[in-house]
Parts: sequence; C-alpha cells; structure tokens
Amino acid sequence: MPKYMLIMRGTDESNAAMMASIEEGIASTRLFIEETMKAGVLLGAEGLDDPAQGVVVDFSGEAPVVTDGPYGETKELFGGFFLLDVASKQEAVEWAKRVPATRGSKIEIRRVPGEDEVPQDSTVQR
Repeated sequence: MPKYMLIMRGTDESNAAMMASIEEGIASTRLFIEETMKAGVLLGAEGLDDPAQGVVVDFSGEAPVVTDGPYGETKELFGGFFLLDVASKQEAVEWAKRVPATRGSKIEIRRVPGEDEVPQDSTVQR
C-alpha cells in the first residue's frame, strides 16, 4: 500500500490557539493516534519543537547561510506529521479530515514514493 504523510501546518495565530488549550489538544491527538493504530494504518507520528528553537540552512547563495529561528517571513510552519500506510490518496484525505487540528491550521497530504520509484545511482554503496 502507498504511504502518505499528513503534514501539520500552522500559523502563529493557530499555534497560539493550540497552546492555549494544549491539554485538550494532546488528549484529542492521542485518541486520533489510537484510532489510526487500531485501523492498522499508522507508521509514525511526531510533533516538532517551537520554531524559535530551530535553524534554517539556506542554500540560495554561494555558501550555505545558517539563520536562527523564529522566522518573521514564514506564514505557515511545519508542526509535525502522521505517516500512514493506506490504500489511496482519498483514504489519506479521509484520515486527515479527522485530525484534531486547531482552527486556522492546515493538513498537507503528500505521497511518499516507494523505493522502486526513486532513481537508483549504481555508484552508491548500500
């Protein structure tokens, strides 16, 4: 079956709303994780630390430039993910609609290509 990543994306406002009711959000997320485990589709799930604790390595110039967070120009922040093993994109969409997300946030759904779909370089040692 294909794998799909449900990427949690929030804004400063939706992240603040989530933090205001963090205990409720954690409880709802635990229930969602239990549902996906019972259905046998959950491969992994992780949340990320505060963006202010992160760094960005920017490769747009001659040499990489490292910038500490927070990132003033960012309109949406990647907050975590659920990795599901489901039969179709539509099934991934149905699961995404059940994620206990805060108003104003979004769930991006991306298929994870199988190993047979990624070009193999015969010079790379495994």
